[in-house]
Amino acid sequence: MLPSDVQDTPIVELAAWLATDPGRHALAWEQARLDEAVSDVFGFHAMQAGLAELDALRANRMPFKGYVAGAIPSEAQRARWNAFVVADLEALPFDAQSLDLLVLPHTLECSADPHQVLREAERVLIPEGRLVITGFNPWSLWGAGRMLGRRRPFLPAGVQPLSPARLKDWLKLLSFEVDSGRFGLYVPPCHTDKWLRRYAFMERAGERWWPVCGGLYVVSAVKRTVGMRLIGPPWKKRKAPRRAAVAAAPREVHPGEAHPLRASCAQYDGRPAATRQPTEGA
Repeated sequence: MLPSDVQDTPIVELAAWLATDPGRHALAWEQARLDEAVSDVFGFHAMQAGLAELDALRANRMPFKGYVAGAIPSEAQRARWNAFVVADLEALPFDAQSLDLLVLPHTLECSADPHQVLREAERVLIPEGRLVITGFNPWSLWGAGRMLGRRRPFLPAGVQPLSPARLKDWLKLLSFEVDSGRFGLYVPPCHTDKWLRRYAFMERAGERWWPVCGGLYVVSAVKRTVGMRLIGPPWKKRKAPRRAAVAAAPREVHPGEAHPLRASCAQYDGRPAATRQPTEGA
């Protein structure tokens, strides 16, 4: 996708919405949660896919931090990363298993094919690589307007919120293990900063009484790879089966024939048993 083709895309509508009072409120909460999610992720290559208004890799300490999206970021935004790439997020221009950390800030809900974006994320991440996803929660006060069919929803019209439950199912199918997540923004969908601050007490109450109904969520998952077990030739030789014991029939000794036990015994005078004189009673 060329930069001239992204003027009316959902990500552009979202960027404009983030400049409003509720957008700045959401951006501040999301930036703090992303700092917590990526601060302890180690490796060499980290990448942010989309939404240049958010510095998702700010708290990460990897030597290389990059940015990829369908539009060129501004001059001030480019200073955050070591490099940036203009590309389609549904076909990332990276080698397989080349990234240690990938952040998708509202990328799935702004994509025409979120399944393909997740498949690309699974392809470019190394085994045990980290994937961090942010999005709007449709089961919240902020997403209720779209579910109720309001003509003017609170969120940008082009954004299609993805529920956390469905996202976890998709991640599980791609061998991702979700190990942490956070919800936030329990305040009503107010358009002014004055009313957002007035309802700030609902943040603490929401975390306690209805934690899964926050307007935003952050999900962190790890790519798991099942190890292989090599099957080779057996190194130990099989033992031969034991033969069954055969009972021997007793031998009958005829008169005048030397006894077999006497013939095999050692003689005291050094002579063979056949040349010795038989004793009485033999």
